[in-house]
Amino acid sequence: MDMFLYMDKDTFVHNLDPRTKIFVMFGTFTIALLFNSLPVLLALAALVLFYGYSGKVLANLKRIRVILFMIALMSILIWSIVGGGETKLLGPITLEGFIYGLTVAVKFNVMIIAGMIFLSSTTIEGISLGLVKLKIPYRGAFAFSTAIRLVPMIVGTSYTITQAQRSRGLDLDSGSIFEKIKKYVPLIIPTFVSVIRGTNVFSMALESKGFGYDSERTNYLQLSYDKRDYIFMIITFILVAVSIYVKLTFDF
Repeated sequence: MDMFLYMDKDTFVHNLDPRTKIFVMFGTFTIALLFNSLPVLLALAALVLFYGYSGKVLANLKRIRVILFMIALMSILIWSIVGGGETKLLGPITLEGFIYGLTVAVKFNVMIIAGMIFLSSTTIEGISLGLVKLKIPYRGAFAFSTAIRLVPMIVGTSYTITQAQRSRGLDLDSGSIFEKIKKYVPLIIPTFVSVIRGTNVFSMALESKGFGYDSERTNYLQLSYDKRDYIFMIITFILVAVSIYVKLTFDF
């Protein structure tokens, strides 16, 4: 069971400088947050999906399909009821609220997908070094990259403990939803104990290797911009600038 998000492919998206991919990701966030127009957000979603398709990393979206679906469902349901509007569809549900809920769902899902594409096409080492090159303090960049490492470790540990308890006869599938939740509660303790033990070993390994002893660090991995990076950054900058101008001028 592969818990890591990075997909090792030889595509132009993977070969982009991590700083370029960070810039593209935050540019996507900016455009998504600027607009509440469904056509604009759908066009942005199409661009993001094409970007991910070019990097052959859209298969990772299967891992978060439930999250994407639940965000869309809850957004549409809530805003359809409380969004208001004159065109009634069914009871308190209005057409205007439904469209706004769909717009909000597309907005947040686009940002999640953009982040997933970034994590799927960039190594943890590349992310850390990219942040350092962007003048983020090394300790902060290392903490961020470590947090990314810890997430799959926690998921993997919980999966292992769950399977171990199943092999000992623990039935986690029968009963109501509340009974299932109650059965999973005792599994939290060994999961956290295992994670704390692992992080303690990790911290001792860092201390033994002199982490933070010297502020001037060298890196085996070297980053450099090429023509593709400049093209992507220029395109992203133009799109963000045009989006800000359109937002301020036409306010939609």
